[in-house]
Amino acid sequence: MSRTPDHPIEPLFVDRWSPRSFSGEPIPDAVLHSAFEAARWAPSAYNGQPWRFIVARNGDAAWPLFLGFLTTRNREWAQRASALIAVVSNTLVERRGEIVHNGSHSFDTGAAWANFAHQALLLGWHTHGIGGFDREGARFALAIPEDHAIETIVAIGRQGTLDTLHADFHPQEAPSTRRPLVDFVFEGRFGAPAIPQQRSAA
Repeated sequence: MSRTPDHPIEPLFVDRWSPRSFSGEPIPDAVLHSAFEAARWAPSAYNGQPWRFIVARNGDAAWPLFLGFLTTRNREWAQRASALIAVVSNTLVERRGEIVHNGSHSFDTGAAWANFAHQALLLGWHTHGIGGFDREGARFALAIPEDHAIETIVAIGRQGTLDTLHADFHPQEAPSTRRPLVDFVFEGRFGAPAIPQQRSAA
């Protein structure tokens, strides 16, 4: 499947995709540290840095616990990942000396997750965000406070070959395309097409 951008961008952005086939090999500390360092520098409202990450590596004592959160279908392929990472966000933030609700906690944590995914790819590792899992089970088992939101679980690993993946997943094991800009970029009001044009400097 072709992944050709309509406008010039760095190859990193089209090269990143979410495979389900993983080799299962151990992930070095240096790779995780580098990816988390990239996440650390994501932008956030009031510099609240709401992201939190809880890691289980394949083979660790916590590994069966993390796999147990996943739906049966996701567990089928995620069991060969090198690590599973619960992505959590703090829903509160300090503003002018007061603790208040952070309306952008999920948005900001999404920025950190994107940084993580792209840095991992630069190091030769792929990631796959997982939405199908037991959030309340994860909250209890991982002792996640009530004022923190559970955003997703991320699988990370080296991409494996198709023979490591159940045949049911083979048709999906390819990078997906994206909608054109006209579908989601508007000008002036929602739904109004954005017409690219050269604007003179004021």
